Parts: sequence; structure tokens; C-alpha cells
Amino acid sequence: MRITKIKIAAVVLIGFGLIGMLQPALRAQEMSRSVWDGVYTEEQARRGEALCAKECTSCHGTELTGNDEAPPLSGPAFLANWDNLTVGDLSERVRRTMPPNKLGQLGRQQIADILCHVLNVNGFPAGKTELDPKTELLKQIRIEATRPKDKSE
Repeated sequence: MRITKIKIAAVVLIGFGLIGMLQPALRAQEMSRSVWDGVYTEEQARRGEALCAKECTSCHGTELTGNDEAPPLSGPAFLANWDNLTVGDLSERVRRTMPPNKLGQLGRQQIADILCHVLNVNGFPAGKTELDPKTELLKQIRIEATRPKDKSE
């Protein structure tokens, strides 16, 4: 009888331990956001537009549609390339590879501002809170090419 109680107690404790281990993963899923959630402000997109004009349009074009050498930052091709990736993935790509003639010259805040302009150009809505430049937070924001059915304006 005593051994059965000990076994039951052990199973219950292991069960609670597993639940405790899963909670961070569940919380991360709950905290995951989409570009459709208004993850930047209009002011931040304006700052990004000015930076983009200075740092990006010479290669990507004024409409950010790209050319033979530079990929598009707007439109269907851009959305197809980045669909189901994160803003953090895009931020890291920019940080490591852009601008090609001045690698490492853009700070994380400047990159975040430029990405806000890119999001704005692609029709993703602005919100009330600025996009945080921290990569670990940007990795929680999914790029979704089409608006999810539950994200209405």
C-alpha cells in the first residue's frame, strides 16, 4: 500500500515537472505576434523612410521593388521570400549584409526603423508601440504574407 502511494506521488510530481517545463514554450507561442498586429508606429516608419532613402533606395529602388542585383523589399516577391519567417530573421539579414558598401554601419535601431518602413510599404498596419530593435523580440514577430482571418481592421 505504501509503495503504491509513493509511486502515485512520483507520477504526480513528474507530471507537474513536465507541465512546468512546457510552460515557457506555451508562453512563447502565446506571445508570438504577426506583422498584422501593428508592431510599429507611424513615426517609426517615417524615420525608416528617411533612412531607407539614404541607405537603401540606390540599390532597391525608390519603390523598393529591387532590380537585377538587389532583391525587392516590397510586393509579392518580397512577401513570398519572407512569408513564415520572422522580423528578427529579416533584421539579422540586414545587419549582416546591408548596405553592401558599408557593412556594419547601421545600428540596430536604424535597422528596426528601416524595417518599419518596409512593413508600411507592404501594407502591414501601424500600431501604438514602436518596434523594439532587440533580435530576441523581433524573432517573436512572424511575417505573414496574407492577413490571417482573425486579424481584421
